[in-house]
Amino acid sequence: MIAIYKREFMSFFHSFIGWLFLAATLLMTGVYFTAYNMFYGDPNISGVLASIMFLFVIAIPILTMGILAEDRKHKTDQLILTAPVTVGKIVLGKYLALLTVFAIPAIVIGFTPIVLSFFGTFQMGVSYTALLGFFLYGALALAIGLFISSLTESNIIAAILTFVALFLGYMMSGICSIISQTGNILTKILSAFDMFGRFEEMLSGNLYLPSVVYYITITAFMLICTVQSIQKRRYTASGKGIKLGKYSLGLVIVSLILTALVNTLIYKLPANMLSYDVTSNKLFTTTEYTQKYVSDLEDDVTIYVLENEDNKDRNLDKMLQKIGNLSEHITIIYVDPTANPLFYTNYSDTSPSRNSLIVVGPERSRIVDYENIYTYEFDYMAYQYQITGYDGEGQIVSSLAYVTTDDMPKIYVIAGHSELELEAKFIDAIQKENIEYENLSLLAVSEIPEDAKTIIINAPITDFSSDDADKVIAYLEAGGNAIIIPTWSDEEMPNFERILEYYGVSLADGMIVEGDMGMYYNEDPFMLFPQIDYDEITDSVYDAVVFVPYAQGLYYDDEAEDIYYQPLLETSDSSYSKAYSDMEINTGFYKSEGDIDGPFVIAMKAEKIIGNDVVSKVVFAASENMFSEAADSVVPGNNVKLFSSILSSLVEHESSVSIPVKYYDAAALIFSTRDIVVVGIISILVIPICCLVIGFVIWLSRRKR
Repeated sequence: MIAIYKREFMSFFHSFIGWLFLAATLLMTGVYFTAYNMFYGDPNISGVLASIMFLFVIAIPILTMGILAEDRKHKTDQLILTAPVTVGKIVLGKYLALLTVFAIPAIVIGFTPIVLSFFGTFQMGVSYTALLGFFLYGALALAIGLFISSLTESNIIAAILTFVALFLGYMMSGICSIISQTGNILTKILSAFDMFGRFEEMLSGNLYLPSVVYYITITAFMLICTVQSIQKRRYTASGKGIKLGKYSLGLVIVSLILTALVNTLIYKLPANMLSYDVTSNKLFTTTEYTQKYVSDLEDDVTIYVLENEDNKDRNLDKMLQKIGNLSEHITIIYVDPTANPLFYTNYSDTSPSRNSLIVVGPERSRIVDYENIYTYEFDYMAYQYQITGYDGEGQIVSSLAYVTTDDMPKIYVIAGHSELELEAKFIDAIQKENIEYENLSLLAVSEIPEDAKTIIINAPITDFSSDDADKVIAYLEAGGNAIIIPTWSDEEMPNFERILEYYGVSLADGMIVEGDMGMYYNEDPFMLFPQIDYDEITDSVYDAVVFVPYAQGLYYDDEAEDIYYQPLLETSDSSYSKAYSDMEINTGFYKSEGDIDGPFVIAMKAEKIIGNDVVSKVVFAASENMFSEAADSVVPGNNVKLFSSILSSLVEHESSVSIPVKYYDAAALIFSTRDIVVVGIISILVIPICCLVIGFVIWLSRRKR
């Protein structure tokens, strides 16, 4: 076998085919690597591998077409077939030679994550899982090409048939969708030939065991078929053809049955054994909070998934199965919206999108629209929305809490003073915490409603009336809680300041400039990465960073006996507050006379003891931009996490959940234009051209002999 392996392996590089395969594979890898990883800063290589997969459809037929057909055409196969070596070893030797040729570019690609990790946080687990899927896909494609080459003595026929087989395997998922959107017996059978769909399972960061088993078992089956194809021809001339034909056919059938059985039974394993989360932030792993919460459920809950099982979102389905396995009180049912288009009307007047969830408890239900399972951001370079995070676990657990409890606190967002409106991402955070909210104009009420667990005053720029300020202070004196976000205004605001003074709080004049280069963003010292002080509120972001652009400093009366202050976010000792009048004369951020030296508190918690064990809690955050989608996108999800923690702390209700969105990627890698150009030239031009030149020289020198 070793001699056959060496002979076949060397033949690829003594001819032009092996070098052409290397050049083509590395060329396409270089193109997408330069575009995705270097230019766009993608911190994993999954996109590169997915993009070059179509190359197999073209390259593998050329690589495998003559591996057995050429020997058969020139009758040299008789020398091997009469040699004292089994057919199995012959096939294995040739296959391993093919696999080694394919492994060379795979190994080269395998070094790219290591190199890129020096330029930032790189998703190693995601990248190498995708590379494993890439290698297994290639291994199966080679086995298919080897088998087809054993059936004919024509290289052209072998190449065409292999191309057709690989093309169908690559396109089978789309073909099944064309045949039936809802799935039927035919699509279930055809899905067994879906090679690319199994590869996609391994691109998102899940090491999916059924995909691995599929590639290994089908590859083994194709090799068995190849052995039997040659074995039958080997003994035909000896007069044993009929008996061996029955033996070969029987062995192939048994192998096929075993292959189908293994690929069916693998799904009988528990959901937590079918996939392994290799993402750096454990995107698809249930948290300890979820495991405990779901395990303690006492009410029966049914989760309806509005999709046919053949078209289900696999990541969402895996999460549902994991959560369902934690409690016998949870039932998961798929409802085909094509077959039952009005099912949703039992729970909503508005039709949700496909793959949405309807979570039904004893008293009420909630619809989780599929669009809320993932978070999106607009990529201005690609001019399209990109998926940035996964919130399957958080949305499901939040819904379970909602439908199994009557504890639904309410908050009011104060309006009427030109306040900023909360943006969609932060409204979603309120709803995810199972909190009802309502905008409240103080002019329209005599007092803040008694059911208000918390109020939010978000960056008013016109002053409160004296009556409005009295209503807020009366609410706080009764033990009410609040989130107060002051902002700069060009008009006097004595009544709003009176609300702050009730807590002994005032604002520093001007806007904070951070003097520590490590604590601001993008060379702009007005855009702060503040120090995070530990508290139950900041626990979720304590080891991360939050982004606070254009902040003011908070002063407080640290000698007050009835108020406890806890700073949450602070600037460095080298910070200072630049007066607005100073900025108006365009001094920039440079320190000048009259600027106030730091450090400053820019967010804090204050608890005021009212009496009789009544405590009023207020969280102050002195930046109107802090709780905005733009600020949150700089530190994906961390500002929303902090906002959710503040709400949870002030509301204190049973159905609060604390599972934030899990973001796919680490921060984008950043390269200079020179680095991108150099890497592009080397990977797209130098390496492929070198392969072609070496191959051509070797081929030409051997031809002259």
